[in-house]
Amino acid sequence: MAFKLIQATHVKTGNTILIEGVACVVKSNDVSRPGKHGHAKCRIEAVSILDGKKKVVLTSGHDKLESPMISKNKAQVLSIMDDKASIMDLESYETLEIKVPEELKEEIKDGEKVEYWDVEGTKIIKRKI
Repeated sequence: MAFKLIQATHVKTGNTILIEGVACVVKSNDVSRPGKHGHAKCRIEAVSILDGKKKVVLTSGHDKLESPMISKNKAQVLSIMDDKASIMDLESYETLEIKVPEELKEEIKDGEKVEYWDVEGTKIIKRKI
């Protein structure tokens, strides 16, 4: 998957970075001041896009972090069975089977349009359009 590198001191709230191979949205970045012979340190708090777990990473300020490219696509729901939805991408007409998140199970019905994200090869439904 494609990604770009960001210096740890330049990571801002809302950026997406990879922590332990998992795409996470940054909630805060506390940068300490460098000492006489040292480097700035960063304490980055983030939340995983896939499962919502909080992650914290401590790193040197001059280290580079990977920022994944996330593609956001639109699709139409073809059918829903249990916790899986069969959707068709509206641009490529590709048919995919994706797990429906708990918070969207009541909202999503057959024939409706949804937005799904492709994060490092993992596809997730984010919202109803």
